[in-house]
Amino acid sequence: MAKSATKKAKGPSADPNAGKTPLVEMKDISIAFGGIKAVDHASCDLYPGEVVGLLGHNGAGKSTLIKILSGAYPRDSGQIFVDGQEATVANPRDAKGYGIETIYQTLALADNVDAAANLYLGRELLTRWGTLDDAAMEAETRKVMGRLNPNFQRFKDPVKQLSGGQRQSVAIARAIHFNARILIMDEPTAALGPQETEQVGELIHQLKADGIGIFLISHDIHDVFDLADRVTVMKNGAIVGSARTEDVTKDEVLGMIILGKCPDGAIPGPGALAA
Repeated sequence: MAKSATKKAKGPSADPNAGKTPLVEMKDISIAFGGIKAVDHASCDLYPGEVVGLLGHNGAGKSTLIKILSGAYPRDSGQIFVDGQEATVANPRDAKGYGIETIYQTLALADNVDAAANLYLGRELLTRWGTLDDAAMEAETRKVMGRLNPNFQRFKDPVKQLSGGQRQSVAIARAIHFNARILIMDEPTAALGPQETEQVGELIHQLKADGIGIFLISHDIHDVFDLADRVTVMKNGAIVGSARTEDVTKDEVLGMIILGKCPDGAIPGPGALAA
């Protein structure tokens, strides 16, 4: 449960990831559009079984930074490392090759077909006669959904008939079935009710237990404190700072988002307001 917004952190706690190799690390990333620096020398990292919340106002640069990691945008400068080795991510196919999958807010599901058809969309299994192997695809879908969301039973229904939380389950299952190790989730609880939001939270905890690292983009600071191990705040394309959620309060994070002020419990970045 998230702590009170009035508790004052005295300084960063010991880093449980000290000495470990990040699952993914972005170093000194920059990109400009028409002379405007959308991301300005930004660095962040993610460890296995960890959720890092990326926060900031619209236009802060968080979505652009993540689109660079997903291969949607080519960076102007900077480096990306996966398991400590420099990675070439020039397009979404490259990203998928490194186990980087993105679940956008729209989910990108085909509404008129069922869960199995969505899981294998574009990567369908075929019988030896060259026809769709619907039985094999459904069997594999049941396996992955059984691990991810054992309560899911609506395998035959078109996904347009599913609830928001069930649709999220299908989108996440599609990502992890093809060996995602780094998952980017863009506003996963937007437009969901409390019960469905709780369901998505349970899915995220299951992914963490499986060692998957998650970048969580959200405008909901309460969700981030409930789900994330760390937060990284951006403002005007630069990193204001990063902190473990146990070391900062919600009010302090709001101060980072709005003012660019880095509290004692956070590690300041180049975008932090000078003292």
